[in-house]
Amino acid sequence: MNVFILSTGRCGSTTFARACGHTTNFTAAHESRIGRIGPDRLEYPDNHIESDNRLIWFAGRLERRYGDGARYVHLRRDDERTAASYSRRMERGLIMYAYGRGIYQGLPPRLENIRMDIARDYVRTVNANIEDYLADKTHRMEFRIENAREDFQRFWEFIGAEGDLQAALAEFETAYNSGAAFAARKEAQHRHDGRLSVRIWRKAVRLLRKFPHFLREA
Repeated sequence: MNVFILSTGRCGSTTFARACGHTTNFTAAHESRIGRIGPDRLEYPDNHIESDNRLIWFAGRLERRYGDGARYVHLRRDDERTAASYSRRMERGLIMYAYGRGIYQGLPPRLENIRMDIARDYVRTVNANIEDYLADKTHRMEFRIENAREDFQRFWEFIGAEGDLQAALAEFETAYNSGAAFAARKEAQHRHDGRLSVRIWRKAVRLLRKFPHFLREA
């Protein structure tokens, strides 16, 4: 049996996969096949739980490959908070760039001026796609990340999971891939780039100081 966690992203999908890693009768992963193309993109092993917010863009192929034989979870977070999280990643987030520049055409040159509008539109679109995909599915449930501990216990029963439920629940106490962590990485990269620029400048100054000597020795 395959289990698919469908979501917009920025709603706890990484944490969900980590929690599922405490099951003993399923394998679990987060975005494990995003680098595959063709039929291989959706070839998941049996008894596997996959959390991947890009899956809904393969809805037709997902239907043909797994259809009503899989179990599905619509993972959700408050729409406004999800959109706000995405809007903060406009410059580096591939999904927001692809949505604002690829799915949409002719938007203003400076997307940062309408970043929240784009993020809200993306969240509405993806959630609507998921809802429609799941409308005729026999085995489906909604999971609210704000109610994670209670909903994960329902999910545990929903798929007949075995393993360490308490360790799985504890995963929801840690924020993986959070906006704060993203900001910290950006700041660290900025500091690194600054230090690198200083080193390059100092090296250039040393070379310039030696330049007359090079001319004399030439």
